[in-house]
Amino acid sequence: MRTVINTLAAVAVLALPSAAAASEGGVGDLLVAPTRIVLDGRKGAEVVLSNIGNEPASYRISVELRRMAEDGTLQDVAEPTDRDQVAEDMIIYHPRRVDLAPRTPQIIRIAARPGPNIPDGEYRVHMLFRAIPPAIPVTDQPAEKGKGLSFELIPVYGVTIPVIVRLGNLQVKAGIDDIRLESKDGKQTVGLDLNRSGDRSTYGEVRVFKAGVKDPIAIQRGVAVYTELSKRHVSIPVSDEFKGDPRGPVTVQYVETFGDGTNTIAEQKAVLR
Repeated sequence: MRTVINTLAAVAVLALPSAAAASEGGVGDLLVAPTRIVLDGRKGAEVVLSNIGNEPASYRISVELRRMAEDGTLQDVAEPTDRDQVAEDMIIYHPRRVDLAPRTPQIIRIAARPGPNIPDGEYRVHMLFRAIPPAIPVTDQPAEKGKGLSFELIPVYGVTIPVIVRLGNLQVKAGIDDIRLESKDGKQTVGLDLNRSGDRSTYGEVRVFKAGVKDPIAIQRGVAVYTELSKRHVSIPVSDEFKGDPRGPVTVQYVETFGDGTNTIAEQKAVLR
């Protein structure tokens, strides 16, 4: 009789950026709402973490630093700057671990406490809500001939949301350039570059309108351009509901979305060929 390890929970976190089109996001049995928090250093906010599964679950909450690449992907920060450390230090939240029964929510309270000498500007961290896999006991079983250790890989799911702190009267300007037809995975898309300048990020919807068509022929929600970028490339699939030819004159809008409305911060006309 030999001791054989049947199962080990040993897998990478599947950490997802906030969902582009939704006010809440989830993966597996984990649901988080909202998927974006903006603080001013005075008033806090709440995030609802929900276990929508049929089994009890535990989750750990932590803060990470990420930077956006020009294609919109988020990459872990290997070497934090002093500004990154300031952003991380000013965020406070509670609790940091929750144990939830099935179909049960939990409120996570978040606030920013900037020090007295923190310069005005925008600061950002990404909050990670990660499922904790249940402990699996090591058991004694007869070893099969020719076999030793065996492993079962258990996915550890997580959701990330940006937490943004804006201090001072911050301004931003946006523009749209290089609008063109592209193809991705065999599907027509409208490609374009979003330009940003100023001391805060942008966030909203990119809408592509074709002359004579009421609804956008392409739309992408939840498009952010963070302060580390001056330009981001976006490729928006043409809507399946649009049965016409996307070629010809179009108008592209970048519309910031807020809880109390919208604001068009950039608009550009082009001809798709």
